[in-house]
Amino acid sequence: MAFIVVAIWGSTFVFTKMLLLTGLSPAQIFTLRFIIAYLLLLGYSLTRKKHRWFSDSLKDEFLLLALGVSGGSLYFLTENSAMNHTTTTNTSLIVSLSPLVAAALISIFYKSQRLNRVQVVGTLMAAVGVVIVVLNGRFVLHLSPVGDSLAFSAALCWGFYSLLMISANKKYDAVFITRKVFIYGLLSMIPYFILRPAEVSIFNLSVGDSQLSILNFQLSTIVNLLFLGCVASMLCFVAWNWVLKKLGAVVATNYVYFNPVVTILFAWWLLHEHITVWFLLGTGLILAGMYLADKKK
Repeated sequence: MAFIVVAIWGSTFVFTKMLLLTGLSPAQIFTLRFIIAYLLLLGYSLTRKKHRWFSDSLKDEFLLLALGVSGGSLYFLTENSAMNHTTTTNTSLIVSLSPLVAAALISIFYKSQRLNRVQVVGTLMAAVGVVIVVLNGRFVLHLSPVGDSLAFSAALCWGFYSLLMISANKKYDAVFITRKVFIYGLLSMIPYFILRPAEVSIFNLSVGDSQLSILNFQLSTIVNLLFLGCVASMLCFVAWNWVLKKLGAVVATNYVYFNPVVTILFAWWLLHEHITVWFLLGTGLILAGMYLADKKK
């Protein structure tokens, strides 16, 4: 399940790029996909006998709020904003190393989640494979303090999301946690839209000559949004939160290393980008590293 989820997430970069080319901003794409996901998950939750709106305590509610910010709004905003200040290569490379950040954070608070020696070798091998895949034989990095810091902030957000999910999974089921992540991710976007009111125009249902509206979306745009909302957000977030509970946060997060491999495969398929020998070498290291990182002994 972890492999399938990461494979789907790897494809989202390509579909998001297609939506960006239509004129949608990263914040608008994130908001629309989370609205779709939340409404569908809410509808499913209302059909369950043990439906609940809130957690058991105010402390737990703040925990779910932190999950919505770290794994939702703040993660997507920092990741997408990073590409406005630095190269896509830098952003992909730094964000794809989020398992290292997550492992470091989790090992500080949970001794039981620490990797053994074989798993450490595996996760480092996979990290090297990610570097090779992302750089793709072009070993030139352009330093950009602002952009690189934003990309690292995104990796840090995902690390904290993985860390906080350990506590949440002990008390609540994956569906409830995911639904709260979606709603708090959306609510935490309100300050952003207040500061940038022009981006709210996408939600205006009146069609104007110079205004992009939901009513103006083409069929391909709607299909891409439905894929991101229904599959990549609703189904994948529920599945991923379940995976974190079953495999443990550190082992599960290591599967994120395979993300750039899937991205390049979809870019080759849909955007006609080339696959090189560096890609094959890096993919081999990632797969071998993921195998070692998954070994408990």
